[in-house]
Amino acid sequence: MTLQEALQQIRPVSAEKLATVQARLDSQTKPRGSLGRLEEFARRFVAITGRETVRAKTIFTFAGDHGVCAEGVSAFPREVTPQMVLNFLAGGAAVNALARHAGAGVTVVDMGVDYEFPAHESLLDRKIARGTANFAQGPAMTREQALQAIEAGIGVAQGCAAGGIDLVGTGDMGIGNTTPSAAIAAVFTGLPLEAVTHRGTGIDDAGLVRKLDAIRRGLEINRPDPGDPVDVLAKVGGFEIGGIAGLVLGCAALGLPVVIDGFISTAGALIASELHPQVRDYIFAAHKSVEIGHTAMLERIGQQPILDLQMRLGEGTGGALAMGLIEAALAGLREIATFEDAGVSRGSEK
Repeated sequence: MTLQEALQQIRPVSAEKLATVQARLDSQTKPRGSLGRLEEFARRFVAITGRETVRAKTIFTFAGDHGVCAEGVSAFPREVTPQMVLNFLAGGAAVNALARHAGAGVTVVDMGVDYEFPAHESLLDRKIARGTANFAQGPAMTREQALQAIEAGIGVAQGCAAGGIDLVGTGDMGIGNTTPSAAIAAVFTGLPLEAVTHRGTGIDDAGLVRKLDAIRRGLEINRPDPGDPVDVLAKVGGFEIGGIAGLVLGCAALGLPVVIDGFISTAGALIASELHPQVRDYIFAAHKSVEIGHTAMLERIGQQPILDLQMRLGEGTGGALAMGLIEAALAGLREIATFEDAGVSRGSEK
């Protein structure tokens, strides 16, 4: 499916379906609205999918390297990206542990890691190039590569729909990728760089100065157009961010709810929502990241985070946790008796 085909398929979630589910929740043996946002999760999931159970759920951890690492913007060397991908494939990373707890699969999508991985059942090879160019000196990628990244993500969503996956999670891996994410946040929110740029993996004060300088130069040299989200991705983005954008778009086009993780995943979701406003109807924001630009991006998308656990790891870790709450909400919808069925008197409601 091409980007244009996906955009043409996206529709708003039915207000009538949302109201029908809420009416059922309101008939249950509890004060109206007393399960708070759990009711929102159940209402939205059922309205999107038409289902009350999750048959299967998977987190897709998109991986890519970044040329801007040459500017000294990360506390870790670029070689850590492929090392961590191998750790994901071996099942030894944080996202693997939390996904196992949630009963979710983990699939790594290689969008642009500077390494050739052997074939693996949990790896999708969608490599566009072995890392982006240094956007502090010119565009991170060509427009054609940006479209290729987005359409690769759309293809992943198509695989989910064909494979009976009802709940999709996004994750990321790419040393240096908070730098393009902060650049994307700055372009679309219009906020000063200092308001959206943080320490990522834990850089010191000098590293933060280098990071801010690299983003500032990148924006001045490339002049990404906020009215053209593909241009923004091409000028200052990353291959894995483009893949996440495509996955989110594809899920919206195919009627799948997608749980976005933290700062980098939200940068991808932001590009997707700027391409089509109804994309936000299909997004569940897993958590609020410690990264200072995250809240502004979520506000731009129109989503409230499900959790705030002071996390900043990425990988899809927040998504794994949030999936459990969405399933808990669905259990409540299915299993809580109505006042009529239970023979319980309703209280007066004003």
